This record gives sequence, C-alpha cells and structure tokens, in this order.
Amino acid sequence: MKIAVIGTGYVGLVTGTCLADYGNDVYCVDVAEEKIDQLKNGIIPIYEPGLKGMVQSNYEAERLKFTTDIQTALLHSDICFIAVGTPMGEDGSADLQYVLAAADSIGQYMCRHMYVIDKSTVPVGTAKKVRDTIQKRLDERGSDLTFDVISNPEFLKEGTAVSDCSRPDRIVIGTDNDRAAKVMRNLYLPLVRNNETFIFMDIASAEMTKYTANAMLATKISFMNEISNICEAVGADVNKVRMGIGSDHRIGYHFIYAGCGYGGSCFPKDVEALIRTSSDYGYEARILKAVEAVNQDQKLVIPKKIVSRFGEDLTGKTFGVWGLAFKPDTDDMREAASITIIRELTGRGARVKAYDPKAAVQAQECYLKGNENVEYCASKYTTLVDADAMILVTEWKEFKVPDFEEIKKRLRTPVIFDGRNQYDAGQMAEYGFEYYQIGVGEQTEG
Repeated sequence: MKIAVIGTGYVGLVTGTCLADYGNDVYCVDVAEEKIDQLKNGIIPIYEPGLKGMVQSNYEAERLKFTTDIQTALLHSDICFIAVGTPMGEDGSADLQYVLAAADSIGQYMCRHMYVIDKSTVPVGTAKKVRDTIQKRLDERGSDLTFDVISNPEFLKEGTAVSDCSRPDRIVIGTDNDRAAKVMRNLYLPLVRNNETFIFMDIASAEMTKYTANAMLATKISFMNEISNICEAVGADVNKVRMGIGSDHRIGYHFIYAGCGYGGSCFPKDVEALIRTSSDYGYEARILKAVEAVNQDQKLVIPKKIVSRFGEDLTGKTFGVWGLAFKPDTDDMREAASITIIRELTGRGARVKAYDPKAAVQAQECYLKGNENVEYCASKYTTLVDADAMILVTEWKEFKVPDFEEIKKRLRTPVIFDGRNQYDAGQMAEYGFEYYQIGVGEQTEG
C-alpha cells in the first residue's frame, strides 16, 4: 500500500517504519527540516530499542522516505496517518492545533480519495473536526474529492514500541463505513495472527478507548501508591500486599508496583485531558482528579524521606541518582519523577551526581537545564563517590543486580533510597545499609 505519515515523532516514526518493514511504500512527513535531514542521515531523534536499524534498512531499500513536502507525499499515497503531537494546553485539554493543521494540508493537497487515519491521541469529537477541516479546504478548492476519517489509536509502550507495532495485541479501528473497515483490515493483516486482534467500533468509542486505557493504567499505579502510603502509616509492607492481591486473577500483577510516581508523554497528559473533556460535557471526573493528585504527591515521597533523614537544609550534602528517564529503555524525561526529586534536593542546597544510560542529554539540555548543582556522570558507580546517599529512581536493567560492596565502598555513608523497591531489605541489612523503600512501615507486633 502507498502511505503517508504526517509527524515523525515517537508514534509517527515507529508506525511509518514498521509499515514500511512489511513492504508498504511510506512517506514520513514533518515540517522540521532539521529532523528530516537527520533521519535521511540515519540520526534517530528518539531512543527506542530496534528502531534505528529498522529505519536505516527500510530507507536504504527505498520503502521509507522522509520529506517536508506533504504535497509530494500525498501525490503518492492513498492512506494518510495523522501522527502529530497533541500537547497539554494551559487548561489541561489536548491541544489540537497540529492535528488540524495536518488536516488542512490534507484538504489542500489530496488528489484522490483519501483514507485519513487519526493516530494521534485525541479527545472524542476530533474526527469530526478533522473531517470539517478537510472538507472546508476542499470546498475552497472547488473539489468534489471524497475521503474517510478513521480513528485508529496507538497503544505503543516506550521501550517496546517496535514489537508493539509489529505484533500488536489489539488493533482498535473506529469507522462509520464498511469500505474503510476493509481497507484498514487489509493494511494490518500482515501484522496480526488472528481476527480477534481487530476490534471495530464507532469513531467516538475508538477515540475514547485510548484515553480510557491510559487512565485505567494510571489509576492502578496511583491506587497502589496510595496503598503504599497507608502501609507505611500502619506498619505494613506494600511489597507483600502486592503479592497477596496480585495472585487474584481478577487483579493480576501488572501496574501494581509502588514507586515514586508515573511520568512520560502519555499518562499525565491523557489523564488531564480526560478530566478536561469530562468537564466540557458537564461531568466531574472525581476518580481521575484523585489519580492525578496522588501521583503529584508521590513524586515528593523520596525527597521527604531524605529530609527526614538528613534535615531540611541539605547544603553540603551530595546524592547519587541512578536513573533520569521516566521508565527504563527510553530517553523520555517528560513528567519524570527524577525532575521533581532533583529540584527538591538542589532547592535545599544539595549537590546531585546523576547517571542514566540514555536520558542524560535530555536532562542537561532541557529538563534540568541551568541547574548548576547537578553533575552528569558516565557510570552509575561514579555518582556515588563521596555521596551521602544513593537514590534509585529508574529501574534500568543494569541497576537490578549491582555490586553492593562497591556501592558501600564509594558512599560516604551507607544509605540507599529506593524509589522503585528493587532490592531485598534483608540483603540490604546484611550489607549494612540504611535502606529506605516506598510503602514499608515500621514493623509492629499486633
């Protein structure tokens, strides 16, 4: 099939590349000339395992092309994905300016019947806005060309996006006619193993599905963090509670790990957007507001533990931070807990020595830019030299089984604050560490 993908960010680049890998001819379009030039030269703007090699091989095979010229892309395409960003607006709603700008360009340059697919995460009602925008531009052209607008939300997880796209566990398609449904089935058939993967529905339900999925996962995380705080208060261990409830198949173990809060490009933005959408329709999303509030507070749990241990004034103290990205296997730091933790510490006079396998450049050039109390190190153990404590923030694989003797040798005082509950408390005691977890209260008889 001949496909155009507008937007070469996380979703657009992964989607376009995976579709090209299955033999389709794909044009990836972006207004940023520098990004397009980098992609042509094999420079990938994001870190995602397996993506770079796939981009290079498909580009060399001329199945994948990069351009700033949307007219040329549409001239050679029957299907056009809109995969641009929908950042959070000042009022919490999804900002649709880039989606509607893409729709306007489609209406301006399409030259045959076009299947327009909303891949961006957008609120209910966006498909109608896209349809109206395209039709307005066609009317201005005096054109009688026809088109279909289809909702096809993405369910990519950062760190496993290539496999999620190539072997999806479900493909949600929102459409109002059988012809468009058939085109979408044919597009995705090479990626699926059985028809159960396809879930067809109306457009509004498809738009709602993506927000609901992310809101549900965020709710599980905040719920477990709420439980972790209660566990600390009553003297229970949230790690044991998790095992106790996860064994119930109705609950399961996914997304019930206590930690220092969720971040990333999806959960914070989508929860807030769903709250705003609910408000626009006259409904107060009380649970989602609580999910968001708990998450913001959870990012302060580690700083509060540090203040409790070392005092409010941290001048002269140094902390080694392991992990900056909001999760492992990505360089994405959007809404990451590390930002809050580091700002809280340096705001009290502390120095921070940080290491992350992939996200250090993002921190230095964007999220912690200008913070002179942060030093970026080339290895995890370097962060600990003469540090007063180690702080684990992101559960990268290389942090799971470190050399604890080496950690103890390098630290000024043997103190570990574990924001992801990665280590065994008994083992930490054997090594002689002061070990602080999330959601583990002082044990009492009762």
